[in-house]
Amino acid sequence: MKILVCISAVPDTTSKINFTANDTEFDTQGVQFVINPNDEFGLTRAIWFQEKQGAEVNIATVGTSNVEPIMRKALAIGADKGFRIDAAPTDGFFVAAQLSSLIQREHYDLVICGRESIDYNGAMVPGLIAHHCGYAFINTCVNLEIEGTQAKAVREIDGGNERLSSSLPLVIGAQKGLVEESDLKIPNMRGIMMARQKPIDVLPAENVAARTNDIRFERPAAKGEVTLVEPTDLDTLVDLLHKEAKVL
Repeated sequence: MKILVCISAVPDTTSKINFTANDTEFDTQGVQFVINPNDEFGLTRAIWFQEKQGAEVNIATVGTSNVEPIMRKALAIGADKGFRIDAAPTDGFFVAAQLSSLIQREHYDLVICGRESIDYNGAMVPGLIAHHCGYAFINTCVNLEIEGTQAKAVREIDGGNERLSSSLPLVIGAQKGLVEESDLKIPNMRGIMMARQKPIDVLPAENVAARTNDIRFERPAAKGEVTLVEPTDLDTLVDLLHKEAKVL
């Protein structure tokens, strides 16, 4: 089985976020980038298939040379090979088109994406890849088993889980539950040394136009003061919810 894990570099949640050029560009100065958590859950599951079933695991990302450190981390975790499509990831459609071209060329049986990235939360890429490639698609996937060319999966839905079966090739949108945080692999020294020898192929980007663009960023409004109401003073509570919060 041949697996591709699509990864993206996202700001560490502890990083301080700023914007430049009159709030039209994200300021990357001093920001620590990490593997998107949903992608890392998917990568860990792919390594499980590698260890249990001898699967070949590749990784791919759309980005400039500054994303290669997180690619090396993914290789140190256990991926066999990396592909970097040399372009800034401008929007979800552009990213999906670039990755789809690679997938169609390399003929992967299973494509694992995070259900969404934690920076823009677009949640478009896995579905668009499935559409471009004509693959089956299971989003919000929290369990996956594969035997031969058949897959059995569980996906999270409102109010519970749904069990599905599908034939390969397949695209899944991974999230926590596919593996748990305690299952995530920390690269050891041997893995880090081996990752230096593993290939990262740099590919030119396809001539695909982005469908969206960022006009302006703005931070959430600062939280206002809290109004405390006595538990027994229901009339005041209802009045505040009606007149100030405007939820009644």
